[in-house]
Amino acid sequence: MAYDRYVAICLPLHYHRILSRKNCILIIIGIWTISFLNSLLYVTSVLDMSSCHSNLIHQFFCDIKSLTKTTCTGTEIVLIITGVEILLFVFLPLMCTIISYFTIFFVILKIKSRENRSKAFSTCSSHITVISIYYGTSLIDYMIPSYSDVLDVAFAVVYTTITPVINPIIYSLQNANIKTALLGVIKGRHFL
Repeated sequence: MAYDRYVAICLPLHYHRILSRKNCILIIIGIWTISFLNSLLYVTSVLDMSSCHSNLIHQFFCDIKSLTKTTCTGTEIVLIITGVEILLFVFLPLMCTIISYFTIFFVILKIKSRENRSKAFSTCSSHITVISIYYGTSLIDYMIPSYSDVLDVAFAVVYTTITPVINPIIYSLQNANIKTALLGVIKGRHFL
């Protein structure tokens, strides 16, 4: 999404050539392949771990952080893999997103028309909001040491369920009709 916004705002005349159907399909295939290999790497490394504590995972899904709490052997390789993956699949994409948005903002600030500047900023605002919520909660969950299982579950719920649920709501606020209806409801005028 950040790359799409970058190309749309910074390279608008090349948008259809850069993000052609073929290139989008190649991007999707690449993402699915990397995701499959990532999962395969974790599954094979987890097979060597043995449980010495309770095999009960205090989480609503089985993630690697929760799984390592129940084991006493074989966690070193998993922690190394997790560190490398955080660097490759969290910080690197986050830095690329941040750099692309800085570039976008500098291009937007050069736009002479106030209306066009506002339109360009509103195009990016939804994605920035969703990225901030997702990365913020997931980084807090994985970077801060675990103080309680309840807190771990709360952060996990936010980035695995609440973010995808509010995603369509945030993106739909770009629609003028939805904004008008929402403002009407807030001000006490009900629309049917």
